[in-house]
Amino acid sequence: MESNNVIGKNLEIFEVGPCENAYQMGFMIGQRFSKMIKSRLATDLILQNQLLPFAQTPKSQPLLQSLAITNKKKFPEYWDELLGTADGSGSPFLEIMLLNFRKEILPFVPQTTVDSKNDDDTNDDCSDILLVSDSMAVAAHNEDANVALVGHTYLIKGILSNGISFTAYTYAGELPSCAFGFNSLGMAFTLNSVPPTEEEIVAGAIGRNFVSRDLLEAQSIDDALKRVHSPEVSIGHSYNVIDIRTRRILNIETASRNRYSIREVGTEPFFHANMYLHLHVQQAGA
Repeated sequence: MESNNVIGKNLEIFEVGPCENAYQMGFMIGQRFSKMIKSRLATDLILQNQLLPFAQTPKSQPLLQSLAITNKKKFPEYWDELLGTADGSGSPFLEIMLLNFRKEILPFVPQTTVDSKNDDDTNDDCSDILLVSDSMAVAAHNEDANVALVGHTYLIKGILSNGISFTAYTYAGELPSCAFGFNSLGMAFTLNSVPPTEEEIVAGAIGRNFVSRDLLEAQSIDDALKRVHSPEVSIGHSYNVIDIRTRRILNIETASRNRYSIREVGTEPFFHANMYLHLHVQQAGA
């Protein structure tokens, strides 16, 4: 089953599922947004000037192989979904893979291949203001990202075989969602990038896009916590997890080597952008 509607002039929502398997869901998404995905691949300067040249060097192969093996083993269905997206859009799987592991690969790209003048890889991504009181519960999210994403995003409403559905703001060619989303069980989340130093990064471990894709299927706030901090991630992230049914909002900061910190949002407004606030991690720019 599939349907699509256009919201405003630019943002399209595509309903997909239930599907026979994860590959089919990815294939249908890739097929529907083939033109947009190919456009992003062709115009993304970070992909074209940094990731692809690096991927063609012998030095990159152990890292790329480790990322593939580790994430496919931990999340086989989401890996199949990614394969389907590449096949459905008619795009090289390597390029789709590089997009989805951008943050896990860029720290290992030699500086000689980086054209900092033309490529915009800022850590100033997204920010949130969160508040929970007796009279209201608010999560206000500002979605900032690389200029290559302008005109290259869409909404996916995925209906799973178990009856759960999710809605996710999705970057073209990437798994839903490395931005924000919610599901039919009343669980929602927004994300904030955090920049650790190179010493804090574990090469070839679990990618953040796979963790946030898994988070879309969380059935409770406790289940969401397990999904966020159980994987051995390569690089950390900040997750704002929202349980609409219980009116709770948690900010979870994660880092490599199974480190995490949880802060529950209350009546005092809580602001989070692109720096760690309560997990003690060496971070870039600090």
